[in-house]
Amino acid sequence: MSKFIVVPHMRLQEYVAEEKGYFKDEGLDYEFRSGERIVASIKTADELPPEEWRGAYQTFEGDGRGCSLSSACHWTVNMAASAGHGRVWGGAYSVSPSGIYVPPSSDIKRPEDLANVPITVGYQSGSHYSTIQALEPFLGRDKIKLHFGGMLFQRLELLVDREVPAGNAFGGPAYLLEQLGYVKILDTTFMVAAMVQEGVDLADVEKCYRALKRAQADLDLRPELYTHYYKNILPKRFHDLMDTRTFGPGERIVFQPYSKEMFDATQKWVEQWQIFSDDKMGSDKYEEAVVAAG
Repeated sequence: MSKFIVVPHMRLQEYVAEEKGYFKDEGLDYEFRSGERIVASIKTADELPPEEWRGAYQTFEGDGRGCSLSSACHWTVNMAASAGHGRVWGGAYSVSPSGIYVPPSSDIKRPEDLANVPITVGYQSGSHYSTIQALEPFLGRDKIKLHFGGMLFQRLELLVDREVPAGNAFGGPAYLLEQLGYVKILDTTFMVAAMVQEGVDLADVEKCYRALKRAQADLDLRPELYTHYYKNILPKRFHDLMDTRTFGPGERIVFQPYSKEMFDATQKWVEQWQIFSDDKMGSDKYEEAVVAAG
């Protein structure tokens, strides 16, 4: 059996578990790969043609993410698993604080002010879905305008360089924007799910999650002891700007099932918004797409 590959997905729990030896305590035969980031999209303030849109879904659709257990927004993990690109881990999910941010000098003050304003998001990524979901109570469909300008760090660059009027950010980039005086116009907190790579021993997934559960308790108790790990996550260009002492704990793992009700509601919402073409909708059967925890 090959080693279990652990790659932090822009969150702190894996770093804490590695620091405290929790993976070893659980008997996990693993390899820890820190700072390996997948750039699935280019930074651009211009409007790209649809054939060049790339995001989180495309990383699963292509060669995968190079790890045994990978996290992404639950919409993308749900849809990718339905299309046969892995299986959702049904034993837990996460919640990631997120928001739509504008520069300090922006005239945008309320969600309604975002009508017809291009909001920079990652295509078929958490920022894409969560921006739409959060704006639904405020704007009609015809008033929600999205700009597919890159993944999380590319969007951060566009915002910091004042090249776009608004953008969605979460985790370390969101804390940095707040530190720099950027204003959160609307909260877009979203659910994260985990994808189990084909051929991975489910007993190892259980061991991994037991370690992450211990790490989550440490973060709940003393998050300030671990926020320095954001410097392992964000690109070096931002390190001199960052004071990680002001940052929060970010994504929180919830050790509850990703249920059939969640799965079905997500499929229905994605279909209503026509985010995927009919040929990419895949199976809508929970039992085929989700691995139940032991």
